Amino acid sequence: MLNNIQKKSLKERFLLVLGILFFLIYLVLGLMIMFWEKLPLNMEPKYRYAFGGLLIVYSGIRFLRLINSKE
Repeated sequence: MLNNIQKKSLKERFLLVLGILFFLIYLVLGLMIMFWEKLPLNMEPKYRYAFGGLLIVYSGIRFLRLINSKE
């Protein structure tokens, strides 16, 4: 994988780093919404868990797309 990263152009490496960054942002945001009780969201707990779970699933989809992009 490291050899594959070194072969990419500067633009492709930048987009890879950006993709990893947004994967982590969505994952952490989903976990924060689910488990941080003092987060000022006026939502019922079941909706908080559903929204947090949706963000975690979306981050997983982004991660899989990032892994499978072999251009």
